[in-house]
Amino acid sequence: MTLSQELARGTVMPIVLALLHEQPMYGYELVKTVNDRTNGVLQWKEGTLYPLLHKMQGQRLIKAKWQTAEDTGKNRKYYFITPKGEKLRSETKSQWQQLSNAVNVLLALS
Repeated sequence: MTLSQELARGTVMPIVLALLHEQPMYGYELVKTVNDRTNGVLQWKEGTLYPLLHKMQGQRLIKAKWQTAEDTGKNRKYYFITPKGEKLRSETKSQWQQLSNAVNVLLALS
């Protein structure tokens, strides 16, 4: 069963913030982490993630810095969560838990 894109759309920003809360990551690393951790239920692509990363930078939720990767020696753009992003991450996590609990209760009734 394929997950509805419309249903998953609202989860992208909170997921990015949660992952960057764990550690700074570069774009492909974010995509690979999401795809791996969800066993392919969420199937992100780099092309759809980068516009969101730029938007989040404009909103000052994240910042980016070019760094040399220790494992490959390649220059990569790493994304870091900002204090403003941390605040939104915390608020969104709480809201998501409330929403998830409410939807689970309603779906269990049918």
